[in-house]
Amino acid sequence: MVGGGRLGSALAGALGAAGIEVLGPVARGEQPPPADALLLCVPDAEIAAAAELSAGRAPLVGHTSGATPLSVLSAAGGDAFGLHPLQTFAGGESPERFRGAGCAVAGTTPAAVAFATTLADALGMHSFEITDEARPAYHAAASIASNFLVTLMAAAEEASAVAGIEPGEARALLAPLVRSTVENWVALGPERALTGPLARGDEATVEAQRRALERSAAHLLPLFDELAERTRALAGRTVPA
Repeated sequence: MVGGGRLGSALAGALGAAGIEVLGPVARGEQPPPADALLLCVPDAEIAAAAELSAGRAPLVGHTSGATPLSVLSAAGGDAFGLHPLQTFAGGESPERFRGAGCAVAGTTPAAVAFATTLADALGMHSFEITDEARPAYHAAASIASNFLVTLMAAAEEASAVAGIEPGEARALLAPLVRSTVENWVALGPERALTGPLARGDEATVEAQRRALERSAAHLLPLFDELAERTRALAGRTVPA
């Protein structure tokens, strides 16, 4: 294992707990020891350099990037594979964080794909193959679902502050709503999970929300307007003329 960041540390611990012998994580910029396989858990921009430093150290070399093609590993030699856990890691997670999550796997040979799948299975993940061509769109979906959700909830905290609710309390109050919304989306799909004023065509309430933000958090209006328009489209509605 190369790279002891949040994902590298979590993977090393989880694979070790699953009975797989893990050497490292080795720090970025250090040449890894010889092994049966190398897994590079480094930022996307550093994968090529890590692969070059790993040349000849293992017959299998992989990375954990969701967006980067396997060709970036060519300098390492041998078979290349990809292992991208479809999960978020903020640090200090237990091995159970992997269990039940999806995992995008890929390989330049059947043996490489099989190895990546074996690792995913050992972690209790649901593996699925992804091609290099599909990686950018796949990773965009992951970013929208995870990264952009955090940005959206930060905006919800700011809107709550306009109502006099401090951030910690806002998170505690909004969390059950967010969890129920996600559960409804999973069970019902986006159209049936959609509720609220835009879903029922209550434009007067939406306009009152917009005015409140305009007075005290005008920087949120572009985001609010874009999301409102996308939500109208989802609900099959348009703004009255």
